[in-house]
Amino acid sequence: MKFKIRYFASLRETIGRSQEEVESTASTVGQVRDELLARGGVYLCLQRDRSVRMALNQVMVNEDAMLMDQSELAFFPPVTGG
Repeated sequence: MKFKIRYFASLRETIGRSQEEVESTASTVGQVRDELLARGGVYLCLQRDRSVRMALNQVMVNEDAMLMDQSELAFFPPVTGG
């Protein structure tokens, strides 16, 4: 399955890119997160002890959300308005 991952705000700054195309056998958002964490290095900013939000095709989801081919998965820190 092929899909796009987008990173926002401080995660984008830490990882050093705003998006990437990924090919994976993962079927859930949580499995993708595990694959990214396994890369180590800058991807450790996605650790589960950190507050990271996720959206799949621009809809907020949890780690159990099922991926589909050509999906867009986004990771971002919680934001507040003012």
